Amino acid sequence: MRYLGGACLAAAALTACGPADQPAAAAPAPGQAAAVQNAAPAAAARSESREFRDWRATCDNTNDCVAFGPASEGTGWVRVGSAPGPDGARTVTVGFWPSSGDGLTGPVTLTLDGRRHVAAAIAGDHDPLGAAAVRATDAAAVASAMAAGETLTLTAGGETVPMSLSGASAAMLWIDERQGRLDTPTALVRKGTRPASGVPGPAPAPEVIAAPPIAQTGFGDSGQTLPPALEAVAAVKACRAETGDSAVSKEVMSARLDASTELWAVPCFAGAYNIGHDWYLTGPGGRNPRAVSLPSATGESDPGTINGGYDPGTRTISAFSKGRGIGDCGTASTWTWTGSAFVLSAESSMGECWGVPADFWPTTWRTR
Repeated sequence: MRYLGGACLAAAALTACGPADQPAAAAPAPGQAAAVQNAAPAAAARSESREFRDWRATCDNTNDCVAFGPASEGTGWVRVGSAPGPDGARTVTVGFWPSSGDGLTGPVTLTLDGRRHVAAAIAGDHDPLGAAAVRATDAAAVASAMAAGETLTLTAGGETVPMSLSGASAAMLWIDERQGRLDTPTALVRKGTRPASGVPGPAPAPEVIAAPPIAQTGFGDSGQTLPPALEAVAAVKACRAETGDSAVSKEVMSARLDASTELWAVPCFAGAYNIGHDWYLTGPGGRNPRAVSLPSATGESDPGTINGGYDPGTRTISAFSKGRGIGDCGTASTWTWTGSAFVLSAESSMGECWGVPADFWPTTWRTR
């Protein structure tokens, strides 16, 4: 099942996928001119995603990459991870949602062109989904075998799910090329004798420095009302008209960012498992309201979040836009207040509803 977006993605962009074997459009790295200390280094890579028949591949702004393939029938997935650098770790993680509805509780057997490999269950709160990992010492060989393979099945609890390998080779070849591995012993697809020492290390992640915490007396309490100046903003009026007198309209959030800056979240809509807010910065008492800029890994900005909230301890706004109720697709983002702007500090995104727990979504943006 593919998540195509809609209203619940108005505030968070999903990973872009173009036509098969074609690159997604290049996008500038997100940042804020006012936050000089948080600017991404010029040498930083851009986050990019590609689509290769049934497989999807994503590399983040440090060149950490993953490739995903789906089940041919049922709900399942296989994930190949490739960290940058000559010694970058390779991982193979798999999962599927048994037809019984129970999550994975034991090992999974991968049968790849008749050869079996065992993946141990990964502990964690992934209910009702699950995941299992191939041994680290075997991961690179298993990934290369998948790239060259013809058939793959996953078996657990007496149930077998067929997997698609259509596009696996192209997805891993693209990762090898992006990471500078082609024709080296570290390549997953096109191995060669070129020295591995020539494989570049990770691109530098931008540094994000949070502003010091500040007391929140009078803010963050339940049952707050919006300041009159904020209520008068046209976009806020539209949100209030959308929510009416419903319980959603009372989901106002606020915080103090510094002595002269307040943060307000205006509820704009709600669905079965998503609630949307637009965020505003104001002066004391809600004066001089202006929309917050919340950039994504693609470089686009929006004042809105899905299932968002502000943590005054970490000085971050976090959001988790669900593509469907079990939370196996969508976008998870975090922005850090630097004292002058909210800067994107983390983002992961899964554009396909394949039963992948959020812990295993591709990272599209990371910082230090």
